Amino acid sequence: MSDAFVTPEEPSAAEAIAAIGDELGVFDDWMDRYQFIIELGRKLPPFPDAWMNDAHRVPGCQSKVWMEAVLRDGRLYLGGLSDAAIVSGLIALLLRVYSGRAPDEIVATDPVFLKDLGLLEALSTNRGNGIAAMARKIRELAAHQQAA
Repeated sequence: MSDAFVTPEEPSAAEAIAAIGDELGVFDDWMDRYQFIIELGRKLPPFPDAWMNDAHRVPGCQSKVWMEAVLRDGRLYLGGLSDAAIVSGLIALLLRVYSGRAPDEIVATDPVFLKDLGLLEALSTNRGNGIAAMARKIRELAAHQQAA
């Protein structure tokens, strides 16, 4: 799929979380981790300009954040972008965990992993609230698909 949506690298959300934990664990300090996260954001699939509008905005984020989702073959694929480099990286982490999964798996995957990986503590309060808002939005989209 060469489009705006992220295709999962790992077979499950749990395995994606474990892989992210291993990758972040390679770095000794947060500056290196931030650089790694920013690089992940740069590798996100191109997000169409047409989606950078209020209909795609994620409320509760200090930076501008846009997301889109599509259901294909019973799996929810997600795309996203931010006007802030570090936030695009955080989107990349979230999409690696949640995109391309069945709605049931998305809803069942609590974003507590962000805290477990030390990401929330390392971010400013506003960024922490923003990433929580993004995770909430993703899980709401999945819950909506379950109900459909």
